[in-house]
Amino acid sequence: MSETRRPLAEKLDTIQKKVIGCRRCPRLVRWREQVAREKTKRFADWKYWGKPNPSFGDPNASLLLIGLAPAAHGGNRTGRMFTGDRSGDWLYRALYKAGFANQPESISRQDGMKLKDCYITASCRCAPPLNKLLPQELANCRPYLLAELRCLERVRVIVGLGKVGFDSAVVSLRELGMADFVRRPRFSHGVEYECKGGLILIGSFHPSQQNTFTGRLTESMLDAIFTRARALLLRGAR
Repeated sequence: MSETRRPLAEKLDTIQKKVIGCRRCPRLVRWREQVAREKTKRFADWKYWGKPNPSFGDPNASLLLIGLAPAAHGGNRTGRMFTGDRSGDWLYRALYKAGFANQPESISRQDGMKLKDCYITASCRCAPPLNKLLPQELANCRPYLLAELRCLERVRVIVGLGKVGFDSAVVSLRELGMADFVRRPRFSHGVEYECKGGLILIGSFHPSQQNTFTGRLTESMLDAIFTRARALLLRGAR
């Protein structure tokens, strides 16, 4: 790692160490640890992570993804966002096809997955019961996202995965003075909003089973999001 990259990577690493040790939300702490103890039959041989998920990716990324939260038997098991669950299968396949990942599948922290010009974070770092978060839990976790946004100075495109991820981006950008929306942005798949400095916010349906199994989100629809993100980044590089 070059000297120009090292300070930024170290700052982000410091944030992730704080994330991993976080116990701000008693309900989420109880749930993530209960799931890690009890496990599920198909993963009975796994030693579950059972802690908040740190963010993951290229410190100098131009593309930032903001998701919802780790899955109980996905990120809460593997310790890495979108790793080891069906949502991750869809997401990493799409990122790989768009050139943002070195491989199309992510099953563990040791699988060799590397993101290229892309960084993945979340609205909340702990797996919530029934995938439902309380407003205070989102507020408790937001300082980590704000700290990351302050560090990730090269980000030019943000993709909010799902309404929660999209809204987290909107609230955070406003708090940091990076957006002056006349009207509150409304979430929909493929919607785009321009923020200060040419930063673009894109909305995407979350690649959850609820969306992919029902056909609300298709593979081509998700691919189109990252094709568009790539095009915007290339346009900005000219």
